[in-house]
Amino acid sequence: MFFSRFNYTISYRPGSKNNKADALSRLHAPEEKTEEPEPIILSSLIVSPITWSEETIPSSNASTNPGLGCPPGLLYITRTRRTPTIHSAHTSLGTVIVDRFSKSCRLIPLRGLLTAMETAEMLFNHVFRYFGIPEDIVSDRGPQFISRVWKAFHSLLGPDVAPAEPPLPLIRHTRFMRSWTPGVVVVSWNTWSTGKDTAPRNAPGSQETTSLIPTYFKLSTTATLIDRHRWEEDRGYCHRHVRFQHQPIPAHTIPRRTAEELRTGQKTDQQKRKEELTSSNKLLHRLCFDRHQHKLRAADVLQLTAHLLQSNESCTEEELIQTFIQKLLVMDYRARYIKTKETIEIDYTQQGSYENEMDSDDILFELMSFSNKETSKNDPVHPMDVQMAAFHCADGFLKQLLVTKLSQCQYALPLLVPDPFTQQIEFPLWTFRQINKSWKMRNTNNEIISQTQPIYKAETPVVFFFRFGSVSSSKSQLMNSLINEKHNTFFHRNCPGSSRTRELMDGVVEIAWFCPSGKNMDKFNDCVAFCNLHGDAGDHEKQLQILTEMSSVNVVILSQLQRNDKSTKTIQTLFRNRKPLICLFTEDESFLTLMHKGKYKIGLKDRNQSTVSEELRRAINDCLSESSSTFRLQDMTKHSDIRVDEEDDDDCRKGREAAQKMMSLLEKKDLTEIKESFLPCQGKLWHQWSQKNKELHRPQADESEKDISEKHSEMKEFRQKQHESDISEFIKLFIKEMNSDAEREKLFFLKWLEILLDEFTSKDLSDLHRKYDEKWSTVVKLKESNDKSQLKAEQTKLVKISEDLQAATFGLEHIMREIGQIYESCESLKKNKKDLQFDFSSLPSLAAEMMISGFPLELMDGDAAHVPVVWISTVLDELIQKLGDQRVFVLSVLGIQSSGKSTMLNAMFGLKFAVSAGRCTRGAFMQLVKVSDEMKTQVNFDYILVVDTEGLRALELAGRSTRNHDNELATFVVGLGSMTLINIFGENPSEMQDILQIVVQAFLRMKKVKLNPSCVFVHQNVSDVTAGEKNKEGRRRLQETLDEMTKLAAEEEDCDAECFSDVIAFDIENDVKYFAQLWEGSPPMAPPNPNYCENVQELKKTIESHASKSHGMMLIDLKDRIQDLWEALLNEQFVFSFRNSLEVAVYRKLETEYSKWSWSLRSAMMEIDNKLHNNIENKAIHQVDEADLQTELKKTSEEVERSMSEFFEKDKDKDILINWKTSFEVKIKELQENIVRETKRKLNNILQQRDLKEEIDSQRTRHENTLFEKSKEFALKLKDKTNDEETLKKEFDLFWEECVNKIISDTHPIKNVDVLRDVKEILSDVYKSASIDHRKQNMDIFSVASYSDYIKLKKSIGITGALTNVYRSAQEIFHHALSKEDEAQIRSLVTDVAQKTDKMIQSFNISKMGYNISYIQQLTGYITAMVINHEEGPVKYVFKKQFFMDLVLSICTKASNMITDQHRKFSEANDPVIYLKKKRAEYYSIFKKYCHGATSAAILGEIICQKLKEAVEQSVYKKTARDLTDEMMKNCESLNGNRLNMEKHILKFLAENENFSAYMDYINYPREHFKDFIRDEVSQYITDKFSVSVLPKMKENIELLQQKIMKAAHESTEYVQENRGDVGLWLKSFTQKLSDELIFSEKDLIGDVDDVDDFNLLEDVIKKEFPAIMTDISSELKTEKLDPKFRPDELLFDHFCQCCWVQCPFCGAVCTNTIENHDGDHSVPFHRLDGVNGYYYDDTKNFGTDFCSSLVISKKSFKSSGQWFPYKEYRRAGGVYAHWSITPDLSELPYWKWFVCRFQKDLEMFYGKSFHGNGEIPTHWKKFTKQDAVNSLSYYCSLRIKSPILTLTKLLIQKNMILFGWKEC
Repeated sequence: MFFSRFNYTISYRPGSKNNKADALSRLHAPEEKTEEPEPIILSSLIVSPITWSEETIPSSNASTNPGLGCPPGLLYITRTRRTPTIHSAHTSLGTVIVDRFSKSCRLIPLRGLLTAMETAEMLFNHVFRYFGIPEDIVSDRGPQFISRVWKAFHSLLGPDVAPAEPPLPLIRHTRFMRSWTPGVVVVSWNTWSTGKDTAPRNAPGSQETTSLIPTYFKLSTTATLIDRHRWEEDRGYCHRHVRFQHQPIPAHTIPRRTAEELRTGQKTDQQKRKEELTSSNKLLHRLCFDRHQHKLRAADVLQLTAHLLQSNESCTEEELIQTFIQKLLVMDYRARYIKTKETIEIDYTQQGSYENEMDSDDILFELMSFSNKETSKNDPVHPMDVQMAAFHCADGFLKQLLVTKLSQCQYALPLLVPDPFTQQIEFPLWTFRQINKSWKMRNTNNEIISQTQPIYKAETPVVFFFRFGSVSSSKSQLMNSLINEKHNTFFHRNCPGSSRTRELMDGVVEIAWFCPSGKNMDKFNDCVAFCNLHGDAGDHEKQLQILTEMSSVNVVILSQLQRNDKSTKTIQTLFRNRKPLICLFTEDESFLTLMHKGKYKIGLKDRNQSTVSEELRRAINDCLSESSSTFRLQDMTKHSDIRVDEEDDDDCRKGREAAQKMMSLLEKKDLTEIKESFLPCQGKLWHQWSQKNKELHRPQADESEKDISEKHSEMKEFRQKQHESDISEFIKLFIKEMNSDAEREKLFFLKWLEILLDEFTSKDLSDLHRKYDEKWSTVVKLKESNDKSQLKAEQTKLVKISEDLQAATFGLEHIMREIGQIYESCESLKKNKKDLQFDFSSLPSLAAEMMISGFPLELMDGDAAHVPVVWISTVLDELIQKLGDQRVFVLSVLGIQSSGKSTMLNAMFGLKFAVSAGRCTRGAFMQLVKVSDEMKTQVNFDYILVVDTEGLRALELAGRSTRNHDNELATFVVGLGSMTLINIFGENPSEMQDILQIVVQAFLRMKKVKLNPSCVFVHQNVSDVTAGEKNKEGRRRLQETLDEMTKLAAEEEDCDAECFSDVIAFDIENDVKYFAQLWEGSPPMAPPNPNYCENVQELKKTIESHASKSHGMMLIDLKDRIQDLWEALLNEQFVFSFRNSLEVAVYRKLETEYSKWSWSLRSAMMEIDNKLHNNIENKAIHQVDEADLQTELKKTSEEVERSMSEFFEKDKDKDILINWKTSFEVKIKELQENIVRETKRKLNNILQQRDLKEEIDSQRTRHENTLFEKSKEFALKLKDKTNDEETLKKEFDLFWEECVNKIISDTHPIKNVDVLRDVKEILSDVYKSASIDHRKQNMDIFSVASYSDYIKLKKSIGITGALTNVYRSAQEIFHHALSKEDEAQIRSLVTDVAQKTDKMIQSFNISKMGYNISYIQQLTGYITAMVINHEEGPVKYVFKKQFFMDLVLSICTKASNMITDQHRKFSEANDPVIYLKKKRAEYYSIFKKYCHGATSAAILGEIICQKLKEAVEQSVYKKTARDLTDEMMKNCESLNGNRLNMEKHILKFLAENENFSAYMDYINYPREHFKDFIRDEVSQYITDKFSVSVLPKMKENIELLQQKIMKAAHESTEYVQENRGDVGLWLKSFTQKLSDELIFSEKDLIGDVDDVDDFNLLEDVIKKEFPAIMTDISSELKTEKLDPKFRPDELLFDHFCQCCWVQCPFCGAVCTNTIENHDGDHSVPFHRLDGVNGYYYDDTKNFGTDFCSSLVISKKSFKSSGQWFPYKEYRRAGGVYAHWSITPDLSELPYWKWFVCRFQKDLEMFYGKSFHGNGEIPTHWKKFTKQDAVNSLSYYCSLRIKSPILTLTKLLIQKNMILFGWKEC
C-alpha cells in the first residue's frame, strides 16, 4: 500500500463526529517496517537535491521538549520556527488534491498562492485528466473563491462540453486542501493536522482520539525540489471536446522544456497563441457573459433591483457589466471608473491567521521570502472593455439606450465596432437614431442661431485621429483637450482604472461631437465631429481606409517616420491627397509647421500639452476653413464591406419600412394642419365634449334636469360626429401594424415611428419656438414701454404662434390619443366604426402592450385638460388581463415648468418621458417599472407606476386659466400617488410659495377624503448641496412656508389645520432632498453632474424606504381611484364630490362577509332553538338560561371569530379593512348577544305557553285515554264473537258515535273568529264619539299618497304663537302642512309599527294557544303607545284620531288572514269534533287488532308509530326549511350577497313585471315590499327546485330520522333488558333519546300499557310498521305544510331585515347598508327622481323632475323646518339630513327616467299632478328602454359608492344662493 511507507497513527472517531473523510479512512494498520521509506516523487521529476545541516535549525529549538506522540527518529520543531525552517529549504508551495471516493491523492507544487483562474487551470491540467469533472469543491478560501473557480474551470472546458454525460461515474468528489510547503505535504500530508480537518473516518482497529495531533517534520540532509513546469501537462487534448480521456497521459508524452524555459517560467508559443485566440472569450467569461447566452434586454436592466439601490463604488468582476449599465442609466459618467474588489488581498488576509503566532523576526523573514509577482498576473479589466462588453452583450434596443446615455454623459460613441469573435466590422447606426445634438453659432450678421438636429442627419466636418505603432503621448487625451478640457470624452491611458491590457477596444472607432455655445470662447465655430481609431492603425486597415476617405481632416500620431515602413507608405499616400493632414510626432520637439497647403507637422516631445493643444486647434480650424467636405453618419451605410446593424436585422428593417410607409402619408403636409386632418377625433370634437362634460358637472343657478338632459344629448352628438368621422389611412396603418403577432418587429416599428416623427417635426417646431421667443420679447418690450397701440396686435400674433405650436406638436402620444377617442366614441354608441378593420374592443389591448413594453401612456390629455376615463379604465383592464391584478406603488411628481421633473424620473428609472427646454410634458403620463423578484421580498408590490406631469405655474400656450388647472392637476396626481415628489427648482422664494400653496391644498383635500399619500420635497439646482448649515436653514424656511401655506389652504377648504404636519406625516429632515445642478459646467458640452447622480441615487433609496412601508394598490383599485379622483375634480367641490371606490368596495365585501358570519350564528342558534324547543315540549327541561345558550353557541362563535380574524389578517385589502375591524367585532358580539337574548325570550314564552295549555292538553289526553280504554274493552268483548270485517266496522261505528257524542256534550266547542269585528268593537270603546263606519271604506294607511289629512299642527303660545297658529290653520285648510321630512317620518312610523306588531302577533302563538280578543287589546295599546311617543318627539304636529283608527284597522286587516289561519290550526288540534274525526281511523285500527287478538306490545308499537308520524313530519319540515335557507343563501342570486345586491334584484324584478301598484308599494313601504320579494323568491325557488332539491332534502331528512328512531328503539330494548325494567323504563329511554330531534313524550301515548313485557316484539313491530308510516309521510310531502314560523322566507326575513331602513330625506331611497345601526352616514348608489314620491314645484301642480344627486351640486335651495338651506349644504339642515352622504352624480341614471316615462299617466293619476311646465319630461328620457334601465342597475350597483365610514366635513357657505321652493303632495 502506498501509505505503508509512512509513520502514522490511526485513531477511532465516532461516526456522529467523523464529518470529513481523508485518505486514511479505510486503511488497516500496516505492519512495522524498519527500512527507510522511499520517496513518493518519481526520480524523473527530481532536478537536484537540497541539503542543509541541523545547524540551520536555531539553537533555541534544541532545548524545547518534544510534544507528546512525537515519532521516534524525528526532530520536533516549535510552532514559531516551522515557517522559517521550511522557507530556508523550499521556495515553492504545494497543494493537495484528495478524491473523497478513492482517497487517491495528487500533490502539486506551486510558486505562490493561486488565484481563482490559476486554481482552475491547475484543476484542469492535473485533476481533470485523472478524475473527470468534480461534482463538488470544498475550500477554506470561502464560497466566493469557489464560485470563481467553477466559472473559470467551465470556461476552460469550452462551449461544446455536454455536462449531461459525466465521463467518469466512478469519481465522486474532489477536494482542495489548503496550500502547504512540500515538506508538509509530502511527509505529513493529512496524517498530522493543524486543526483544519478532523481525524480520519473509522477504520478497523482504530482508536478514538480526543484531540488533534500536532504537526511533525522529518528533517534530513536531502529534500526534493519539484519541477512544477514538467508537471504541467498539455491540456489541448480535451479542450472543446465532449468525450474525455479516462486514463492519464503517459509521462513520456509530457513536453520537455529548455533550461531557459525552466529557469524563467515562461510559457510555450503554443500556449501563447491559444491564450491570444481565447482572450476575448476569457474576458467575457471573467465578466460572466458567454457569447451563446441570450442578449441582455432593456427590460432586464430597467427593472428595480436591490443592486440598483446600492451605490456600487466597487464591485466584483462578475458585477462589472451590471454596475456599469446601471450607473450609465442614471447618467453618471463615473460608470467608466468602477473599481473591482481586491479579492486576492482578501484571500491573503484569510490565510494569514498564523501570523499572530510569529515574532517580529519571523514576520520580516516571511516578507522577505514572499514574492507577489504572481498576484498581478490577472490585470484589472479595462474600463473600456467593460463598456464594449456591455455593448456586445446587449440587444438592439438596449444598445440604443446605452449609446444614448453615453451621449448624454458627453462620452464618445462606438462608430465602427469589430465583432470580438468574427472580426466583422459593424456600423451601429441604429444606436444613434435617438440622439439629438443642439448647438449655437453666429451667422454672417453675428446673430446667434440655434440648431437642434438628429445626429445621424447632421452634416458636420470630421476630424479623424489615428496612430501608428506605440507612442508615448496619449492620442485620446489630446483629443479631449480639443473638445472639453474638463471632461474625458475619450478614455485614455491616464484615466482612473486604466490597465495595461485591453481586449475589446483595438480596432474600435469612436466618435464625439464638439457643439459650440455661440460664445467667443468656443474652440470651433461650428459643430465638428471627432473620430478616434483605437489601436495601431496599421493593424486595422479597413477602418483606416473608411475614415480617411470620409474625414475632413486627418490627424496621425507616430513616433517617427522610417523608410520602407508600412505606416510611412500610408502617410505618403495621405500627404499626396488634397485632404488636410496633420502629423504629430512624439519624438519631435518642433512647433506647428506648415509643410504644404493643408499639411501640418507638430512635435510633441517635451512640450507643454496646452501649447500643443492650442497649435493643433489652430491647425484644425485652418484646415476646416479651407475644406468644404462634411460627413453624415447615415452615409456610412454606403460602404459595402461593413455590416450595418439596421440592415442586418430583419425585424428592424421591417419595422422601419412600416414606419416609413406611414410617414410617406405626411409628406408635403403643413405641420400645423396634420393633426386636424389625420387625427380628427382628438381635435375640436374632443375638446367640445370635454368642455361640455365640465359644464355638466358644474351647473349654473337655474339649470333643471331638462338642461342637464340637453347637455347629455349634445355630448352624445359630439360622440356621434367622432364616430362618423373617417379614420385616416395613417391611423389604419398604425392599428394594422400594432395588431401584428411579431412582437420584436412591433417594437422596432414603434421606435422607428418615434424617430421619424421627431425628425419630421423637429425643424418646424424649432422655428416656431424661435418665433415665439422673438414675439414674446416684443410683447414684453411693448408692455415695458406702455405702448398699447401695438400691444394688442402683437399679443394676438403671439396667441396664433402658440396655437401653431400646439398644432405642430405631433408624436406617438397623439396617435394613441386618437385611438383612445376612436374607442370612446365606439364604446359610447356600442358599435364599430364603419372603416375600422378591427373590432374596437381590441384597441385598449394595443395600449396595454405598449405599457408593458416600456412606453408611457397619456393619463391626462394636456391639450383638452381632461382624463379620458373610459379609455384609461379599459386599458388598465387589459393590463390586468395580461399581467394579472398586480400590486403597484404609484410615484407621481409635481413641479413648476422646466424644473427637471422628467429628467429626474428618467435618470432614476431609465424612463422615456420627453425632456428638453420649454414646456415638454403636457398633461400627465404614466409608465410601468417592473420590480425584480428579489426586490419583491423587500417591498409589497410588483410594479412602480411613475406618473409624470406638466409643469405648474407655466405660461399656458392656449391661454387657459392656470389657477384652476394647476389645482386640478395637483389634486389629481397627489390623490393618485402613493408618494408624490414635489420638485422645486432654484431658490426663488416667490416661486416656491406659489407651488407650495397648490401642493398643500392638494394634500389637505386628500386628508379630508381619508387618503394618506406621502411626499418628498426635491429642491433642485442648489448651488452647494454639501453645506450642512445652509441646508438646515433651507429646511427651516421650507417648514415655515409649508405651515403658512397650510393655514391659507385650511381657510380656503374650511377645515382646521395649523401646520403641515397636521395634514400629512412629514419628516423635514428625511423628506427634503437637495439636488445639485444637473450639468457640470455650461451646456451644450457639459456632462451631467456626478453629484446630481448621487442625489438621484439617494432619492431612490428614500423612495424604496417609503415604498417598503406602503402596500400600494392593486391595478383594479388604481383604475377605480382614477375614476373617483377625476369625477370629483369635475365638480366644483372636490371633497364633497369624492367617493373612494376602493374603500367602498372593500366595505361592501366586508358587508357580504358579515352577512355570512351573522347567518352562521343565526343558523346555529336555530338548531339550538329547535333542540331546546323539542325538549321543552317534551318536558325534558323547565328553564332556559343565557349561559346555557352561550355554551351551546360557543363552537360556532369560535369558528366565526376565526373566520373574521383570518379575513381581516389575510385578505389582500387588510390594510383598509383594519379601519373597521373593531367596529365589526363589536357588531358580531352584539348580534350574538341579541340572538341569544331573543332565543331565550322565545323559549321562555314557549315554557309559559306550555304551562298555560297544559289543561287543554290534559283534557285532550283524557279523552284519548277514555276512548282507548273503551275501544279496548269493547274489542275484547267482540274478540271471539265475530271476525267479519263489515260487522266489526258497524259495531265500531256505533261505539264511536256514542263515545264522541258523550265527549262533545262534556266540552265547549271552539268558535270561529272575526278579527275585524273585534277590532272595530275595541276602537268603538276607545273612540265612543266616532263611528268606525263613518266612511264607506276605511283608508288603507299603507297606500295613501300623503298624510296631511291625518295631522293637526301643534299650537303655540304667546303673541308670536297666536300668529303662528293662524298661519298653520290656513295651511291646514289648504292641506299644505307637511314637509318632505315630516312625510318621511310618518311613513317610517307606520312601517315601524307594522313590523313590530307583526312580530307581536307571531309571539301570541295562536296555533298552539288559540285566539283571544285580549290580543287585539294588546295590539291597540302598543300602537297607541308608539303613536303618542312619536307625537311627543321633535315634531310640529299631532295625529287626528282617524290616523290611529286607520292605522289599527290597516294593520289588523293585513294580519287577519294570518290570525284566522293560525286559529284554524288550533281548532283542528283541540276541537273535539275535528280532532276525533282525524283520529277515527287510528282508533279503528287499534280496535280491530285487539279483536284479532293482538298483544299489548304490538298495539303499543302501532300507537308509537302513529304518534311519531306527526312529530317526524313537523321535524322534517323544520329541518328542510333550514336546509333550503342555507341553499338559497348560496345559490339564489338575489339572496347570496349584501343588502345592495338584493336592492338591485328587486328593482330588476319590478322593471321586468311593469306593475305600477308594486312600484308604489316599493316606494312607500319598502320593508313590506322587501318581505314580499323574499317570499316570492322563496316560492319561485321551491317551485323550480322542488323535484331536484326540495323533495330530495325532505326524503333525506326522513331517512335520517328513521335511522335515529330505529336506533333508539333498539338501544332502549337493550337497556331495559339489561336493567330488567318495565315498559315505563323502555318508554322513558326511547323518548329521551329522541328528545332533541322530535316533540314526542310519554304523555303523547294513550291508554294503559303496563302489561307490555315483550320488548323484542315491541321493537320488531316498530321496525315493521314505521317504514310504512315514513312512506306515507314521503308521499304526502308538500311545501305548503311548512310551519309559517319556520318557512325559509320567514328565516330570511329575520336575517335580511336586520339592515338599515333609513330613507333619503329628499327622494325616499332606502339606505343600502347591510347593518341596521351601522357607523357613519347613510348612502345609496343612485337616488330617485323626486316626482316619483309626488313632490311638485311650489304654487304649481307640476311634478319635480330633479335628482337629489344633481341638486347637491346645484345652486338651488330647499326648505326644512321653515328655513331655507342650499342643497350644497344640506347637512346644515340637521336631523336626518346631517346623517346622509349624497354623492353628486350627473350620469344619465336611466332607471328612474324610464320609470317616469313608462308610468307617466299612472303617476299623474295617483298623485293628481302632471309633468308639465318646468316639470316637463325631457325628450331625451324617452329614448331609454326597459333594457337600458335594467342594465344600468348592474352598472350602478357594481360601482363602489361612497363609504359610510367617510364622513364629509362641513362645506363652505356659498354666496348669492338662488332660493328655489318645494312643496309636496
